[in-house]
This record gives sequence, structure tokens and C-alpha cells, in this order.
Amino acid sequence: MAVDADIQARIAGLDALTVAHTSHRSWKQNLWRAVWPKVAAIVVVLAIWQLAVWSHHWRSYVLYGPGPTLSYLKQLVTSEAFWSSLGVTARRALEGFVLSILIGSAVGIAAARSWIVRSGISSLLTGLQSMPTIVWPLFGAMLLGLSNGAILLVVVLGTSPFVARAILSGLDQVQPILIRAGRTLGARKLTLVRHVILPAAFPSVVTALQQGWAFTWRTLMTAEVLIPVAGKLGIGTKLDDAYSQQFFQVMMAYMIVILLVGIVIDSFFQRADKVVRERWGLVNASDDHG
Repeated sequence: MAVDADIQARIAGLDALTVAHTSHRSWKQNLWRAVWPKVAAIVVVLAIWQLAVWSHHWRSYVLYGPGPTLSYLKQLVTSEAFWSSLGVTARRALEGFVLSILIGSAVGIAAARSWIVRSGISSLLTGLQSMPTIVWPLFGAMLLGLSNGAILLVVVLGTSPFVARAILSGLDQVQPILIRAGRTLGARKLTLVRHVILPAAFPSVVTALQQGWAFTWRTLMTAEVLIPVAGKLGIGTKLDDAYSQQFFQVMMAYMIVILLVGIVIDSFFQRADKVVRERWGLVNASDDHG
């Protein structure tokens, strides 16, 4: 333990040399910089949406305008059934995301540390990544029926290969000089991985988490549409029900909910990615584009 602590202290001293000195903006400036581009994008989308309605290319009962749709959405979010469905979807997303990250990370680290594992699974990962998303719900339903287990299986199969590939890519980009420096300081095997390789690859790990969430959310929505579970209807199932009954206003309201949830969670990961990159000296906090 004393040896590990000594190695970690020495490596921290080297790491401090690469950390960028940052300047801090006020919280109001940071909030404004974070919010206004998103607000501008929303305004542009709503304008295009309204122009499409005014074009009368689609019948009024097919393409509702932003006003009626947002009005229904306001009513929707006040209903208990909506929050129940959102809770079901959120729980599935969390479970699938955590399992996908654990499995994908284990596979990625194993492939990075062993050429045998890398040779054996590299083509398999590529094949799984190229598999159309719609295939997995059919496979999950075949094995486990219309159940939560089938949905969870679909999310893991659809997400973990991308996480594994991202983790492997991040570990491959660790500079060899850092590994040699760690070995010179006495780090070996697990100590080298824990104190040198993983910290150096941490920005890529955060990127893998962000990608993992994106694939989790997309795959989960596909699974909920194709695998309705009686008594546990998620947002995706409600979306499909609205389409089947031709309640297109309801369908678009649920589409907005799906989009907003994705944006909110992705914003969290973007912030985490920015903080990590600043800490690792990959971007300057005072950079106007950061």
C-alpha cells in the first residue's frame, strides 16, 4: 500500500505539469453561455415546424402546429399516468445503461490488455455495431417474450459493443511515454492500469459514457415500441399506441418528451466532459469555444 501511495504521489506530480491554468467566469455567464445556443436552436426548430404547418402540405389532423402540441404537452405532464410511464422508462434506461457500461468497459479493458482477446472480439464488436437496431427487439422477444428482461437484453446488446469500442479506443490512445514513465517509477500490472493508464484515458472514458447513454436511450425507445409489457408501459409504448390510434398530436407530444430527456442527460455528460478535459489540460477554461 505504501508503494502504491508513493507511485501515485510521483505520478500526480508529473500530471500537474500538464494541467491548464483556468480562469473562472461568474455562474451567470456560464449559465447564459450554456442556455442561449439551446434556446436559439429550439426557436429555429419551432419556426421550421410552424412554416411546415402553414405550407398545408400535410392535413391539419396529421401535422399539428407547435401551439396545439405544446398545449397538449402541458396537460400531459400534469397527469399521473405520464409520470408513471416516464418512471418505468427511466428505470429501464438506468438499469440498461449501468449494465452496458460495466460489460462494455470490462470487454474494452480486456481487449486493450490482451492481444488474444482483441483478436477474438474485434471483428465481433464491429459486426454487433453494424447490426440494425430493430433486430435486437425481435431477438429479445424471441428469447424472453414481452417482458422487462427482453427490453433490458435489447439495451445491453445494442449499447455495450459501442462502449467497449470507445473504451478500447481511449486506452489505445494513451501515450506510450506515460506507460514507460509509470514503469520507471515502479508501477506494474494492476498498479500501472489503476494509476497511469485509466487516469490518462479518463477523458475517453467520459466520452464512452456519453456515447453509451445516447445508444441506450435510442435502443430503449425502439425496444419499448416493439416490446410492450403489460402493466408496465413506458414512453416508447405510449408513443406507439398514439400512432396506432392516429392520435398524432399525442404522438408528437411524446416525441418532444423523448427529445427533451435526451437533451437534458446529454447536457450533463457534455458538462462532465468539459470539466474533465479542463482538468486534464486538453482545453482551456478561458477558451471562448470551450
